[in-house]
Amino acid sequence: MGDTGAMCSRLSVASIIFIGLLFGSYTREWNQPITPYRVVSNLYYVGTNYLASFLIVTPQGSILINPDYQESVPLIRRSVEKLGFRFSDIKIILISHAHDDHAAGCALAQKLTGAKLMVMDADVPEIESGGANDFQYSNMRWPPVHVDRVLHDGDRVELGGVALTAHLTPGHTKGCTTWTCEMKEGNRSYHVVIVGSPNVNTGYKLVGNKLYPQIAADYEKTFRVLKSLPCDIFLGAHGSYYNMDEKLKRLRRGDSQAFVDPSGYQAFIQDREQAFRAELAKQEKQ
Repeated sequence: MGDTGAMCSRLSVASIIFIGLLFGSYTREWNQPITPYRVVSNLYYVGTNYLASFLIVTPQGSILINPDYQESVPLIRRSVEKLGFRFSDIKIILISHAHDDHAAGCALAQKLTGAKLMVMDADVPEIESGGANDFQYSNMRWPPVHVDRVLHDGDRVELGGVALTAHLTPGHTKGCTTWTCEMKEGNRSYHVVIVGSPNVNTGYKLVGNKLYPQIAADYEKTFRVLKSLPCDIFLGAHGSYYNMDEKLKRLRRGDSQAFVDPSGYQAFIQDREQAFRAELAKQEKQ
């Protein structure tokens, strides 16, 4: 019985990988391993050179934010283990948004850990269809996976004394999610913000979008929300959002406050809002 179950499990994992390779899009340059590191308290970076993944460790298990590409999952697993933790201790999987570079690995990560997958309501159709319902990218496919808990704006995800709040910040995807939490280190508490994405990708139609009529209004909502969030430690779905490479150099030189950057957060949001408004104005004139 045990041998049969193990064989079935291996076949299931192999099937997930095959489906991802057959239908998925993949940018190899974004998926290079880097040394994992602690950001603050029990929050760790376990992602790649370009795709941010975060591990929050608690006495009751861990939370993984963004399994990234399917091909990223083995790299994330090695990073988790290199930090001295067990990949199998992951109890909850979250995502920033339903694009393949952040969510294509959900099925494999869930299969390997048995974790519960929790996704913002408006992104659930994309996750459960393997990308088939995306309003922009017809070539973006990944192994579909069941969502265990459907999240709504303002919901809290709690485990082992850690509470994350899911903020709906739509536009980039319909259910794009920015995560916030409070982390304590020493005598200080830090407001952590993990930005989903405020970016208007090339080709996004902000005016007259039949598949996403409210896209411009959703971006407006996103910038209102992001500007309202208190932020000490600024993180995001890509390290480039928060100048990770430069901050990591400072961290490795012994600067424990390297990721404390409230002004950088505000500057990033302002820059992205200006880019959105410029693109919207351009499209409105066409």
